[in-house]
Amino acid sequence: MKRNGVFVCNCGVNIAGTVYVDKVVDEIAHYPSVKHCEFYDYMCSDPGQKKIEDAIKEKNLDGIIVACCSPTLHEETFRSATERGGLNKYSCEIANIREQCSWVHKDREKATEKAKSIIRGIIEKVNLNEDLDPIKVPVTKRALVIGAGVSGIQSALDIADSGYEVLLVEKSPTIGGHMAQLSETFPTLDCSQCILTPKMVAVSRHPRIKLMTMSEVVDVKGYVGNFQVTIKEHPRYVTDDCNLCGDCVKVCPQVTVNEFDRGLTLRRAIYIPFPQAVPAKYVLDDQTCLGLNPLRCDKCEKACDVGAIDYDMQPKFLTEHFGSIVVATGYDLYDISQIPEYGYDTYEDVIDGLQFERLLSASGPTKGEVRRPSDGKVPKEVVFIKCVGSRDPESHHPYCSKICCMYTGKHAMLYKHHVPEGQAYVFYMDIRSAGKDYEEFIQRATEEDRVMYIRGRVSKIYREGEKIMVWGVDTIAGKKVEIAADLVVLATAIVPREETIELAKKLRIPMGPNNFLKEAHPKLRPVETLSAGIYLAGAAQAPKDIPETVAQGSGASSKVAGLLSADELTHEPTVVRIKVEECNGCGICVNICPYEALTLDKEKGVAVVNDVLCEGCGTCAAACPSGASQLRNLTDAQIAKMLKEML
Repeated sequence: MKRNGVFVCNCGVNIAGTVYVDKVVDEIAHYPSVKHCEFYDYMCSDPGQKKIEDAIKEKNLDGIIVACCSPTLHEETFRSATERGGLNKYSCEIANIREQCSWVHKDREKATEKAKSIIRGIIEKVNLNEDLDPIKVPVTKRALVIGAGVSGIQSALDIADSGYEVLLVEKSPTIGGHMAQLSETFPTLDCSQCILTPKMVAVSRHPRIKLMTMSEVVDVKGYVGNFQVTIKEHPRYVTDDCNLCGDCVKVCPQVTVNEFDRGLTLRRAIYIPFPQAVPAKYVLDDQTCLGLNPLRCDKCEKACDVGAIDYDMQPKFLTEHFGSIVVATGYDLYDISQIPEYGYDTYEDVIDGLQFERLLSASGPTKGEVRRPSDGKVPKEVVFIKCVGSRDPESHHPYCSKICCMYTGKHAMLYKHHVPEGQAYVFYMDIRSAGKDYEEFIQRATEEDRVMYIRGRVSKIYREGEKIMVWGVDTIAGKKVEIAADLVVLATAIVPREETIELAKKLRIPMGPNNFLKEAHPKLRPVETLSAGIYLAGAAQAPKDIPETVAQGSGASSKVAGLLSADELTHEPTVVRIKVEECNGCGICVNICPYEALTLDKEKGVAVVNDVLCEGCGTCAAACPSGASQLRNLTDAQIAKMLKEML
């Protein structure tokens, strides 16, 4: 029988305020196998950890139970202290008497009895624990960054500057993401392209960054340190021989909507997305071009003197190995057609925020002049509506899109700069301007630029003659509001990109209730996922502004650099073991494993575990009909002992 030491933490009043800690210690001290038992105010403190180290040596202990808070917070703290005391770190277990006991009870007597029960159960677990050693795996010193918006760009640059090779994959023909579509950025009002383009160029010229546009991840295998990723590169139908003369564009007869300008302009079927695009290469739109599927037009090919047009280009598949992955797939705007009362698809002069950005941009459809899409006139009355699809749990999205308050203030301010005699109205629920210099920016919009803020919702938008009528309410004045506007700008909800959902399945990383990618811990592990070696950056995780997006890109890259700096990685050894003599090869465990860590050896007729892929979730152990699948240090025998003692 083991010689166990039990250490009970008061956790200030978090535990001691509900549990009679002294009574717990008095009883547990006489429990079989317990050779030492004491309590301390804060076991996680240095003196508390020292008590564990000293007791191991003085009492010759070989098992440690710390009754405290969740193992998510301090399991590693106490296991490290156990290791410093001379024991295997997996000789230490946490009895959670805070979240699972003191925090959920008011009756001190009942809470005290429950705390004793929890501790007794963990003692029985420790009695059957085996010493484990971390699993070691080699590291491929390369990184994959998926998505080349500003967050992915920042992440790729930081990783490459740390000395590691990076493959940057982007689905669009150019990098830059939505930031490339912006005119100015809040709160400094500096030109978006002026601060983004140098980073785009740096990515394209960096010796340790390989850039793949028009590409997507189609398959991911492997594990941290050794991911095997298959990437599909879609054809551009224009070779590297292109000299950017533009003769092909002049002869192209096909015209379609320009998605970079959000449908406010048209483009040819062969095009460059925008003047500063990286890479600066023409691309054929296979949905519009008449030269493809089947060949009905070859004007661009005939016009090209260098023979750079290739209608026969085919998709390419590339399989590469990486040690780590950063997911920075960005965001899209909510489909406003889901809100028909605002008339977005009905009236040309009802536009979204990104469309207004293009009107403000010097490279946009109006060269920076604010004009109505319907007739090109300068709008004298502009209504901005916030929270369109956001903060609406009944009909649309319950969450706040975070940046709308700021960019709407920016839009109103810039409109007043372009049309000083014009009037800007902003309908809002409230103003959320949490960020450095953000509150001052909003005050500047309301005071210096005399933007009229109306607290209330808009119920209906319709056309009356040349005007767009906006019906709303001013909840402060308690009056109905009717504005005859020339232009209406909707601040729509930010949503994750549709392809992010499929990508998350391939990467085996979780999503939250609104399909944003979910981090391992919102406070302590904000850029990590539950799949080791895969990190998050930017608005794929949640709505973010540019400073936060860039910061998270750098945060993810620092994690990647730290991971790649090691010659080998360690993986938790609390994985599944298959009792070969009891396994009947039914394959149930193989089919339900969420990490694809199990395979079936058809020759031997037994399941085989890849220790590095296994995350110790226990799904297979719960499903195994023969009991052959056993989680190390949480076996069926241990669970039975724990339950018997606790109940």
